[in-house]
Order: sequence, then structure tokens, then C-alpha cells
Amino acid sequence: MATPYVTIDLDKIEHNARTIVSLCSAHGIEVTGVTKGVCGHPEVAKAMQRGGVISIGDSRRKNLRRLRAAGVASPSMLLRVPALSAIDDIVEGTDVSLNSELSVLERLSAAAQRRNRAHEVIVMVDLGDLREGVWPNELRSFIREMLRFSGVRLAGIGTNLACFGGVIPSEHNMNQFVGCACDIEEAFDVQLKWISAVNSSGLELVASGKMPGRVNHARIGEAILLGRETVQRKPWPHTFQDAFVLHAEVLEVKKKPSVPVGERSEDAFGERPAFEERGNMDRALLNVGREDIDIAGIRPFEPRFEVLGASSGYLVMDVSPAAGSIRVGDELSFSINYGALLAIMTSEYVEKRFLRSGVLLETTSQGTE
Repeated sequence: MATPYVTIDLDKIEHNARTIVSLCSAHGIEVTGVTKGVCGHPEVAKAMQRGGVISIGDSRRKNLRRLRAAGVASPSMLLRVPALSAIDDIVEGTDVSLNSELSVLERLSAAAQRRNRAHEVIVMVDLGDLREGVWPNELRSFIREMLRFSGVRLAGIGTNLACFGGVIPSEHNMNQFVGCACDIEEAFDVQLKWISAVNSSGLELVASGKMPGRVNHARIGEAILLGRETVQRKPWPHTFQDAFVLHAEVLEVKKKPSVPVGERSEDAFGERPAFEERGNMDRALLNVGREDIDIAGIRPFEPRFEVLGASSGYLVMDVSPAAGSIRVGDELSFSINYGALLAIMTSEYVEKRFLRSGVLLETTSQGTE
């Protein structure tokens, strides 16, 4: 079978989902499983469903269409605020979308009315992370204008933290968010279905019992996929961190200097990498590169080996501690973080191998030399 490839253990993803859902359920919070890290792959979505998520969310319309075409029977949530150029597709293909612009809501409303339906909306509130969302002191006027659009239905409000600005969820900002929800409900005599404030960065606050009780919805990706919370990237208790494992093949092994020989300029990516003089070393070339991975996000399972760098198609490693035992054709395995996962799942050159009960289920995206 072709290399490189990533093994995806669906039982471990299901287990992680069940662990996170159990935690959140104990605090009155329902969970939407986020599949954007795996390009909306149906097998991963189904594993999340078996683990108890109530719906599937993704930032790409193409991924949500892929899930629907594959028969994933779950309410769908578009997590990236809609583009004006995609309004009709969003109304046709998603049940709920996150929104922060009145002009978009007006167009969503018109598109929904043409189809004799109402499109559900969660209005995003920016609590300081400076990504998407309405500033809190502008929220009431925003909702007032939105409620004029009869083709959209206010399902709730949401917020997103620790993604762009790295702002950590806290009792203070979560209580501020709940205050926004209460103000909207009182001002407009509405009952919000979703107070959506939790992602993988909020699990510590949930587990501590300090998340305000009105918060009732979470959008969880990394903690389910990789078993980590996203404030300190610590493993989450009772979850697996190795549901995804990268495997690459050794193409060359040669003893070479540790520092390039000759006058140097920038590398192929416009960088000037630093090299430490360590004498000659056993250097291995593997058949995966920057076209497929974020090299900062992978770590060899063999702790004695070191990733030295990568070009577009090669990974370069120091395998000197196993001098003589690493040969051409051997496979080396790597743990991956979220950034590496995104790249690997997007790359058509990395084969995806799905496991359930230890048995290979399917193979997609064949690796190509």
C-alpha cells in the first residue's frame, strides 16, 4: 500500500466524543462535533455521532455537502460566517449558520423566504478575541435590526475564544456573555434556544463547575479528534491523543555533515534555517513534506529521532541514534497536532486509512509520488 498515509482510529474518536459529551451533559451542555479538522470526512462524523454529539459543524460548505451526500443524518451548522456570494447554497445546505453582518442576514432572509422556510441563526458576539462577532455594546441594536428579517430565526447567540487572539474563557467573560443573552431575551421578549460559548478551550471551566449555568451549547473539534484542551494543549483526562498517526517511508539514508557545505542563501521557502555543528550524522529522507504537513506539528514516536526540516516533498531527519538499523523502505510514525492534522487531511497525497475494531475500513486519497 502507498505511503505516506495517516491511520484514523474511529473507535478512539468515538470514545473521545463520548467522554466530552458526558462531561458537558453533566453540566447541561449539548455538543456539536466539529469536523473541519478532517475536511468533513463522513466516517469521522459518524464516529462523533456514535459518541453522542447532537449535530455536526464545519467551516466549509463543501464539507457539509459531502456529509449530506454520504448520508450523515444530522443537523448541520456552518461555523464560518457566510459569504454573500454563497447565500443560496447556505440556505439550501445548512440548518444553522453563525452570523455577524446585517447585510448577510438580509440576504439569507430573502433566500429563505423564496424557499418558504426560515433559516436558523446564531449571532456571534466578540468578547475580545477579535475574530468574528458583534461587539457586546452593539448587540441589542444588531438584534433589533435582525428581527425585521422574517426569513431568519434567532436561535441563539454564540462566542468564540482562544482562536485568534488567544483570549482564555473565564468566569468573568462567560458571565458577561450570559448577561448579553439575558439582556436580549428581556429586551425583545424572546427565549434563546442556544447560548453557545464552549469550544475545546472551555473544557477546564466546564469541569471546574465555574461555567455559568445558562451556557448550554458547545462546538468541539480538537478535544474529540486529538484528546486535548486548547488553552495549554494538555491531554484531556480519559481521552486518546493518538486517534491519528502519520506514517512515512524512508527513501534515503546516508551519513552526511550536520551543516550545509558552501556559500548559502535562502532556502526554497525564503527562509534562512540555522544549523548546529554536530559532525556527521545519519540523515534520512522521508516521502512527506511541506506540501502535506506542518512540520512543526509532528513528532516522531521514536523519541531519539529528530526532525531537522523539510522541503516541499521531503522530510529530513536525524536518525543517528539508530545508526545502521534504519533502512530504505522502513516506515516511521509520528504523532500530530491540530495544525498538522489540517494539512494532512487536506493533502491529496496522504492516504487516509480508517480503522474500526482494529480492522481497515476504507482507503481514500491515495498517496501519489
